[in-house]
This record gives sequence, structure tokens and C-alpha cells, in this order.
Amino acid sequence: MFDDTHIRQLAAELHQSEKSRMQVEHFSKRYPGMAIEDGYRISRAWMDLKRAEGRTVIGHKIGLTSRAMQQASQITEPDYGTLLDDMLFTCTPGQVLDIPTARFIAPRVEVELAFVLKAPLKGPDVTVEQVLAATEYVTPAIEIIDARIEQFDRHSKVMRKVYDTISDNAANAGIVVGGVRADPLTTNLPWCGAILRQNGVVEETGLAAGVQGHPAIGIAWLANKLAPWGESLQAGQIVLAGSFTRPVPAQAGDAFDADYGALGRLQFRFV
Repeated sequence: MFDDTHIRQLAAELHQSEKSRMQVEHFSKRYPGMAIEDGYRISRAWMDLKRAEGRTVIGHKIGLTSRAMQQASQITEPDYGTLLDDMLFTCTPGQVLDIPTARFIAPRVEVELAFVLKAPLKGPDVTVEQVLAATEYVTPAIEIIDARIEQFDRHSKVMRKVYDTISDNAANAGIVVGGVRADPLTTNLPWCGAILRQNGVVEETGLAAGVQGHPAIGIAWLANKLAPWGESLQAGQIVLAGSFTRPVPAQAGDAFDADYGALGRLQFRFV
């Protein structure tokens, strides 16, 4: 396990990387003994730096929810990160929202559902039924992921390890919301689906059942994973349940249309 000095040093590297838009090399390569707990401690230290600059926590994200992604990352469970106020972008119906590309290094777009809580959820024994009861509404959401730690090593081209992704706030960088607010108790959440178009071309389609069978499963998992850290999910927070499409790379000029059918659509472009 890293000592506090190492944790603060690596968190500061991520903080500077985001500001300079210059990626850093894999932490796992520099520190082969790195563990998952080190990654979460680094991520928390980075979020502390952001809060010291005036940012506030608005929720959390869950990643690596599909079996294929877990196998690729050589883990058996999802990961998670923190959502901050400056990451939130809100669409209005019929609007094409402009997202500044300069905010990101290598942005990619994922299709998800977001749970907005009306009551706290504190582990260790939170159930799916408790998640649904504590949720004010579920709404379409796009997660913009990014990489402050390079995805592939600049020398060996080896892909980064899960420890790197966890350190990097589980790759979170932004969230787009603005669709219909659905009742979690009357909506068939696993069958909520979306079509993602990029520049008019269908790039991805998917169902929320791709997120562990039911998107609320991940919310319960997160509440229970936070408990040993003395943390919990709070009323008013947004929780991204995990992507049910592959990440689609984005660059300046790209226009996206995420069509969730009866739950509305999110239209945005990178400028």
C-alpha cells in the first residue's frame, strides 16, 4: 500500500494533467505493486484537491459494469468515481448542446441511465428494492469519459491497468442530462434502450439490461462498497448506473444524438 506522500504526489500529477491536457504514464507501470485500494485513495486525494478549489460533489459514477469490460480489465466487479458540479451539462428539449472540446484530453461518449436520489443509501446491506424506493427519478444520461493517464503506454503500447483507471476517477470527466424523468417503480428499467448517432450515423444501440441485468444493481453495489470508507450515497445526488454501449471517441465538430425513445433524446456537439 502506498504511503500518504505517494498518494498526494500521484493525485497532484492527475490534477496537473487535467489542467495541462498532457497525459501521464501508467502508475501501475511505475509502481508494479500497486493495488486497487491505492487507486481509490489516489482518486479521493485528487477529488480533495478539486474541492479545495471550490468544486462540490454532486454524485457518483459506476464503471466497468459489463462482463466483457470486467474480463478485459481482469477484475470481477465494477469500479466507481466521483461527479463534481463542473462536470454537469444539461440539455433542454430540442436543444443541441455545445460542449467545449478544450475541457478534455481524449473524450469518449457512453450511453447510460442516471438515478437521482430522494433519500440516502448507506451500506453494507443495501438492496435493489431499497435503491428503487430511495430514487426520486431515473433519467437518460451521457457520460463523457476521459484519460488523464494514457490509455496505452507510449512506449510498449500496453493497455493501462484497472488501478490506473480507478486512480483517474474511473475515467469520469462529464455528464449530460435532460431527458424524461421516469418513475423507478413503474418503469421497466432493464428494457430502457437507446440509439446513439454520431454525425448522423448509428454507432451504438443498447438496453439498460446490459448493466448487470438491471441498472439498480450497480447502485446497491456502490452504496455497499462505500460503507467501509465511512461514505454513503446522499439525497439529491446523481448516480450513473453504468454504460450499456461501448465508448465512442469524440472530437471537435462531432454531433451526437442519443435517442432513448419514450424517455427523450440528448443532442449535443463538441465545439
